[in-house]
Amino acid sequence: MIPVNEPLLDGNEKKYLAECIDTGWISSEGPFVRRFEEEFAVTVGRRHAIAVANGSLALDAAVAALGLQPGDEVLLPSFTIISCAAAIVRAGAVPVAVDADPLTWNIDTALIKSHITARSKAIMAVHIYGLPCDMNPILALADAHGLRVIEDAAEMHGQTYFGRPCGSFGDISTFSFYPNKHITTGEGGMIVTDSDALAEKCRSLRNLCFIPERRFVHEELGWNMRMTNLQAALGVAQLERLETFIQRKRSMGALYTELLDGTPGLQLPLAQAEYAKNIYWVYGIVIEDSLGLDAVEAMRRLGAAGVGTRPFFWPMNKQPVLNRMGLLKGVDCPVAERIARQGFYIPSGLALTETQIKTVAQKVRELIR
Repeated sequence: MIPVNEPLLDGNEKKYLAECIDTGWISSEGPFVRRFEEEFAVTVGRRHAIAVANGSLALDAAVAALGLQPGDEVLLPSFTIISCAAAIVRAGAVPVAVDADPLTWNIDTALIKSHITARSKAIMAVHIYGLPCDMNPILALADAHGLRVIEDAAEMHGQTYFGRPCGSFGDISTFSFYPNKHITTGEGGMIVTDSDALAEKCRSLRNLCFIPERRFVHEELGWNMRMTNLQAALGVAQLERLETFIQRKRSMGALYTELLDGTPGLQLPLAQAEYAKNIYWVYGIVIEDSLGLDAVEAMRRLGAAGVGTRPFFWPMNKQPVLNRMGLLKGVDCPVAERIARQGFYIPSGLALTETQIKTVAQKVRELIR
């Protein structure tokens, strides 16, 4: 089986982990945590970086830090992971789903304005699968309507928008370091912002909202979402090689496209938009309806042929848990629904070899035939 993802851990990871063990610094108090935060902040051009246990918790803290009130609405793409909507709901706010662009698979910026109401308080811009959202229209709408911007850059380590780092656009932005990301700490996440107040709030929420004057006295409820020194040591080693990882991912994406281009009934990832070249976090494909094959059956057949796959995100407007809560019921997002039904991604990990890519492409072509 060719795995859908396998991380690359052949840099200084072992050296830094051994240092953690030799010094006894394995908890969140260790020095690698601060080093990872400082170096990551520089990488994305932010004043503050707050390391947390995973990307979902990064979203929870980021949304909570904005102080949204019950009934406040937050616009987000329907085509995204459940963590985005979950963070909004947990904060007591209301998610408002916006359909996807059929080519980039990101939020369709032309549709955002029609979803803004008097109750709208924020836009969550989520960069999907390799290309960033078109941020300029989003920022213009946010400025015109007095909305905060939460930028989910979980999949965009090293990506830029018109040359500016992803993660540097929102009032507050988040990243994930799950093993399938360009930078991994096993589990882990990062919150970045230029706001001193938001950074202070997130650091408090990360650490159970202990107050400085008396550690076990609490004025608010937070989380234990601290990143360990062991995780941060991995992150520092991975960050050292980010540019190499980006080049490798783009080479992998280009090879897949060369091998699969022209395959009838197959939509490949957009190689670039006006504002960015694809970073190919994963290599996603969408099967045209005319083939009479959906993603579930395609993945089953590829799995039988020894190729690992993963489905695309399921749309927020079709999530049973949200619908049972009375959220997004009856909302139509036809583009998101189609690409979720017909889309999946093929092996894309950094450890993937050229031979494996050629094998996967051959199996995909055979599937379509």
